[in-house]
Amino acid sequence: MRRQDREIKEWADIIAVMKRAQVCRLALNDEDGFPYILPLNFGMEERAGKLRLFFHSALEGRKLTLMARDNRASFEMDGKHQLQYFAEKGYCTYAYESVIGKGRLFMVPDEEKQAALECLMDHYHPGEHAYFNPAAIPRTAVYCLEVETVSGKRKLPKPDK
Repeated sequence: MRRQDREIKEWADIIAVMKRAQVCRLALNDEDGFPYILPLNFGMEERAGKLRLFFHSALEGRKLTLMARDNRASFEMDGKHQLQYFAEKGYCTYAYESVIGKGRLFMVPDEEKQAALECLMDHYHPGEHAYFNPAAIPRTAVYCLEVETVSGKRKLPKPDK
């Protein structure tokens, strides 16, 4: 990381950024050599020092085809966006926090889909045990990214002067 002063070094702080994120951008390897990037809803689970991200979709489509061909993926999440404009100086800057990482995707087995979807629901409705219709489970693809590497970066807002 070029700007070491902006690196988020503590694991708990990286996890906190991820918990605040509303979207996870997942990058897959497309056949034409270009990344295929998707903004997705997600859930996350941290267990025994391992981090897993859960996603869902229809049972068929481009992302599932790409995943079956190459299960390597990268991801990005961000938040706390704040554009700052200092008119008297003619200067703009942008505060943010972000996390990037990579790992390998796999399809969640049928017997584990409900727990993975509950994890996803809990990300958006923490502690509520939000209901979803179990009839949707058989017609939903659920997949998991086992995170291999992750890093975080933060730029704090400049004080107003």
